[in-house]
Amino acid sequence: MGFYKGKFITFEGSEGCGKSTQSKFLLEYLMTRALKVKLIREPGGVVISEKIREILLDKKNAAMNKECETLLYMAARAQLVEEVVIPELKQGTILLCDRFLDSTVAYQGYGCGVPADTIMSIGLFATRGIKPDLTFFLDLPTEEGLLRRGTERDRIELRSLEYHEKVRAGYHAIAAKEPGRVIIVDGRASKESNAAFIRAAVEKLL
Repeated sequence: MGFYKGKFITFEGSEGCGKSTQSKFLLEYLMTRALKVKLIREPGGVVISEKIREILLDKKNAAMNKECETLLYMAARAQLVEEVVIPELKQGTILLCDRFLDSTVAYQGYGCGVPADTIMSIGLFATRGIKPDLTFFLDLPTEEGLLRRGTERDRIELRSLEYHEKVRAGYHAIAAKEPGRVIIVDGRASKESNAAFIRAAVEKLL
């Protein structure tokens, strides 16, 4: 990441873990400090990527195979990197992203069984080598997270408990491999204490 002026911070975790809430809290906090900050989400964030998101999460697309799914996530990511991530980081923005490449490693890799080296090589192509400076992994017991999601679930959320357990294990494996980048946050703790914990880690980075 060295040649970009900005900072790239991502939020990861299984369904219902609270990452979207925490990313919004951090956005609000950094705005009060008058810093140049932007929050985006994956898949999505730009027009083309949002259209791909609709295809990916549509329950009617049950026949989609893991290879197609992986490539669609990467396609959405490639467009977001081109239109938002690179320009914002060049301008010195603190860019917050709700999910990034780790999600594909956890969901399509550990969850669906797509080989990790395949994901990493396509990921390198899609992201142009951009890696987060800091990643918060909000960890929550799988069943608890799915309960928080309620009954209105998308195509991925509807998958078996066993699948979601593999995803969570995948995130733990990523965190173990890159402890310098990935910080585990207890999804069962209060929103306020987690927000304070995240703010402190970001202050250190900045």
